[in-house]
Amino acid sequence: MTGRHSRTRRISSPAGIAATAALGVALAVGGAVGAVHLTSGTDARPVAIELTPSALPTSAAPSSPAASPSPSSTPSATASPTPTRTQAASRGKARTAAPKPTVKKTTPAPSVVQSGSCGASFYSDGQLTANGENFNPDALTAAHKTLAFGTKVRVTNPENGKSVVVRINDRGPFVDGRCLDLSRAAFADIASLDVGAMTVRYEVLG
Repeated sequence: MTGRHSRTRRISSPAGIAATAALGVALAVGGAVGAVHLTSGTDARPVAIELTPSALPTSAAPSSPAASPSPSSTPSATASPTPTRTQAASRGKARTAAPKPTVKKTTPAPSVVQSGSCGASFYSDGQLTANGENFNPDALTAAHKTLAFGTKVRVTNPENGKSVVVRINDRGPFVDGRCLDLSRAAFADIASLDVGAMTVRYEVLG
């Protein structure tokens, strides 16, 4: 006795393929995967179709909407201020003539009228000088027998090369061999006061 049996039919016709694709899309949207029995024409025999999620076409998957860019929370960068050209300060000011260089007037060196060597001493007693001044032992002055008052004389100590210029305002000294009697300050500029007296070179300045 021949028994009837059902068998699984795989659809290979174009209509079946289209139906299968449509069914797969519906199952993907609903989230259900299973077996579906289809009937074709007058044939009432069930047709089993095996569907798996991997068989779904990639184009059927719903595309997620592109995420809209979220508004930036950081403050927008402000443009740096445009540098402005400033005019040089010297151009904005009134131009003045350049100052003329100052020429220093050099005093010519005094000429030597007379020179020689002689003995010199010093004195410091307070008294009136021959020209009527109060004697000042701290001033650079000297006494001479004949030179006019106010004459300048350069006195040099030959032993150490030190010199001092004195102004004649008194008469003296009245000791043989000496021609100058210096104030205490003038003598101290060229020698020690302990020496008392010494031979000097003198130059009368004109």
